[in-house]
Amino acid sequence: MSPRAPSGSTIVVLFTRDLRVHDHPALAEATKLAERVVPLFVLDASLLASDFASPNRVTFLVQSLTDLDASLRALGGALVVRRGDAVREAAVLARTVGARAVFASADVSAYAHERERRLREACAEAGIELRLFPGVTIVGPGELRPAGGDHFRVFTPYWNRWRMLSLRPTAPRPRCIALPRGLARGSLGRLPVLRELVAGVPSPDLVVGGESRARARLDAWLRRGLGRYPAHHDDLAVDGTSRLSPYLHFGCLSPVEVARRTANRPGGEAFRRQLCWRDFHHQVTAAFPAIAREDYRPRGDRWGDDAELLALWKQGRTGFPLVDAGMRQLVREGWMHNRARLVTASFLVKDL
Repeated sequence: MSPRAPSGSTIVVLFTRDLRVHDHPALAEATKLAERVVPLFVLDASLLASDFASPNRVTFLVQSLTDLDASLRALGGALVVRRGDAVREAAVLARTVGARAVFASADVSAYAHERERRLREACAEAGIELRLFPGVTIVGPGELRPAGGDHFRVFTPYWNRWRMLSLRPTAPRPRCIALPRGLARGSLGRLPVLRELVAGVPSPDLVVGGESRARARLDAWLRRGLGRYPAHHDDLAVDGTSRLSPYLHFGCLSPVEVARRTANRPGGEAFRRQLCWRDFHHQVTAAFPAIAREDYRPRGDRWGDDAELLALWKQGRTGFPLVDAGMRQLVREGWMHNRARLVTASFLVKDL
């Protein structure tokens, strides 16, 4: 039996890379344990000032937040939006609404780990609880370990263990969400428009963000694409992949739900193997956070810094047709076929 929500209790749910209401363990647990729930997203000023704030990424993010807000409002709540430092804004809001806890989804990057460390300190100082839940991965980074090691460095042994695990149950979508009575509508914050966050124009054929679009795409993929996946997913001339990657990255789809819905279907095993690759790299990142800047397996490479070659690669003007086709697809759609990603990335770091 679930614990009964204490009368008047409030929990803040901090959204990060989990922009959905279906199978959101932190949100589901908060609605079970508290009478009032405050869904919060902080437009992180440090990320908006970095190279991560590209027009494509920010456009998809704003669309996903807009869709999330609509879903929360349909349940009786709303998305509270703040801009600044995520830890400070979460702590200030928790104190303002008298929250007894902050719930969030655990993540794997060095940036996420530092945010979680600071958030734990801020919550402890304020005398409130911080709880982290699964939601970003299917299998958590520390759940599978090789004998004598902290993480798997080779995929196949990891896959052989991963595929035998029982998946956690998906968390139910909340039936309703009640905001604290003292949280005035004007204090919720406003979802920004693109030009307020980043300069530039997104790709003309950029996919639309949000959980609603993600679930519609997943439904269509299960009906018409999954069965052909083993035969076509490596064929660059065929649109034979799911194109779910941006939705998984921003958490518009639960990877556990995708894994469950593709299991025991024609083509499902090959597709789930790719979901396992995603978990594999997440556990590598968790164990080696410097991977974004340093070689995972150092080979003594000497890196070049030719701005002209880099610009030609970005524009798809290297003179190598396959590389250029992949890069031009990225410019046009904000997305690239998975095999083209391997080719273009290898060309950049090995040939250039």
